[in-house]
Amino acid sequence: MRLLVVSRDMAALGRLWALVESNSWQLETAATAWEALERVQSGVSPHLLILDLPHGDRDSLHVLRWLRRLRPELPTILFCHSADAHTKNDAMRMGADNVLVRPLEDENLRSAIYRYLDPSKDTQIQAKAESVEPLGEDGFFVSASPVMQKLREQVELLAQADVPVLILGEKGCGKKTVGRLIHSLSVRAGFRFGKVSGMSMPEEVLERDIFGAEVASSSGPSYPMVGKLELNNKGTILFEDLCEMPNSVQARLLGLLKDHSFTRCGGTSRLAIDVRVMATCSTNLDEALAQKKLREDLYYRLSAYTVHVPALRQRKEAVPIFLQQFMHSLSQRYGLPVREFSPRVIESCEKYWWPGNVAELETFVKRYLVAGESDIVWSDLESKRRTTNPLDSSLVGVGQGSARQAADPIDRNPQSLKSLMQNIKFETERNAIGMALEKTGWNRKAAARLLQVSYRALLYKIEQYHIDASEDFLAPLRAEEPLGAKGRVS
Repeated sequence: MRLLVVSRDMAALGRLWALVESNSWQLETAATAWEALERVQSGVSPHLLILDLPHGDRDSLHVLRWLRRLRPELPTILFCHSADAHTKNDAMRMGADNVLVRPLEDENLRSAIYRYLDPSKDTQIQAKAESVEPLGEDGFFVSASPVMQKLREQVELLAQADVPVLILGEKGCGKKTVGRLIHSLSVRAGFRFGKVSGMSMPEEVLERDIFGAEVASSSGPSYPMVGKLELNNKGTILFEDLCEMPNSVQARLLGLLKDHSFTRCGGTSRLAIDVRVMATCSTNLDEALAQKKLREDLYYRLSAYTVHVPALRQRKEAVPIFLQQFMHSLSQRYGLPVREFSPRVIESCEKYWWPGNVAELETFVKRYLVAGESDIVWSDLESKRRTTNPLDSSLVGVGQGSARQAADPIDRNPQSLKSLMQNIKFETERNAIGMALEKTGWNRKAAARLLQVSYRALLYKIEQYHIDASEDFLAPLRAEEPLGAKGRVS
């Protein structure tokens, strides 16, 4: 394997020489980009070109255009100065396959070169990438692990049976993706796939959004407002977070499943509908049924065909694939050049617990796409990996309470004044939410009004702080109350 390197930096050349010798490759050098172009034009055929761009030298970038015409298959890696990082987009547009910003890190350099000169280093990831199944513009299903391969088989069977399906799993694990996959494999694939979120809007608005409405007109007869059901006729509709939907909406969904018909809000005539219904639920079903958050009769209608989506920590083999897939789709969406993940980032991602599952991983990739392997992104991932993984060696043998505490956003062992102040803020906010819930008899909508926050924001905070009704919460101290007082304010 032959490398052609354009560089006058002896330090960079020395690192490349060491890498070349350890892999028994050949290394040739050129003084300028134009000299490298002449060599390629005269018949020299390297397997990889590395262009080390001097600070402020934009002229050499134009060589990339000519190289693309002469050898479109020749991969090119560009080194640029940190002050010239804004040239990355231009370089990618002109044909560079990868751009590394100085100072160069050995891990990033090695992984970038191995990608083109030693495919065997990346064989495992490439083989697993074959199990990626595109779904729409940005969606994809990954069946790289045995547990997901079994799920894929189950999904294929359910796709052939035109029945309602209940999809269960933790938040962010990909329940909507599974629903979309069932739809894409079914006879309804040629029609629309729609979704409705149980927490996205107030009760009346949600009903109108699903079932439509007969809108009164001052100048004449009423006119129909079409809802999601009619828009997705012949297709599939997915109700996300079913347990968070109001009881009145659940009752109407039950009638839809029984009779395959419905009435618009404010209307009287029943409309026949041919739509496949699927629903997702992230909460514990036993608790949801006991607390009347989910109607039993609706649950029994849906639960005959149930799919359980495993958490990301149960399919760690797929983490590198998710990283690559999200990186490519997000870079296209935001018009930014693709960043490579160094081996240490991939290793840390594989070791991290991902309590937010695939959704949290996608958020991490967004940050990495913008900031790269900066100290902020890296330290954040490392700190979360150390403090939130219940399987970490530091937590072996502890009880469930301690494991839950480790997953808490509050750092129980603050190491600095900044973290101490942050913990005080978290504890105060958690206590205020707990007190509001106790005052309202754990009516979350009433508590949201009391706290003057949105219902959705309150639900997020309850989950973030792991707040439940079994705890006692301290009311804030009154100004006249001594610091040592332990009495509670009812």
